[in-house]
Order: sequence, then structure tokens, then C-alpha cells
Amino acid sequence: LLICDEWGYIPIDIEGAKLLYQVIAGCYEKKSIILTTNLEFSKWNSIFFDEKLTNAILDRMVHHSHLLIFDGPSWRLQNSLMKYN
Repeated sequence: LLICDEWGYIPIDIEGAKLLYQVIAGCYEKKSIILTTNLEFSKWNSIFFDEKLTNAILDRMVHHSHLLIFDGPSWRLQNSLMKYN
């Protein structure tokens, strides 16, 4: 199981994106991947900066996947110790 949390929080340089693609391609149809992000698919190119590579990663990530979308207010903000007036 590979868990990628906060996907897209920090952009990845092209060499890092290529290495990440190799990991994802190696897991494809063999291992499970859990990925969390607040970026919609159309904005993933802002993570990898290469449209072909982004499409290849997306292709492998969404095939056989289950997409869970959590809408609504932030749980962290609602349960923070800081109270806003």
C-alpha cells in the first residue's frame, strides 16, 4: 500500500515527477494507492509541469479507482481550539 497525503501541496520538479511516475507505474494493477488532495484533476499539471507526464500519472491513478469527494466545511477548522468571533 502506497499512501500519498496532501498531493499537490508542494510542486514536484521534473526529475521528481519522473521518479514518482515510475513508482506509480510499478504499483499499477499490482498494489493499492491511497491519495489525498484538494486539487481537481484539471489542476494536476501545476504539480508536475509536464502535460504528458501528468496524463500518464492520471491514467494509471484513475483506472480501477474509487473517487471519494468530501465537500463541506473543514473538520480541522471546526474542531480547532481557536475560536473565531
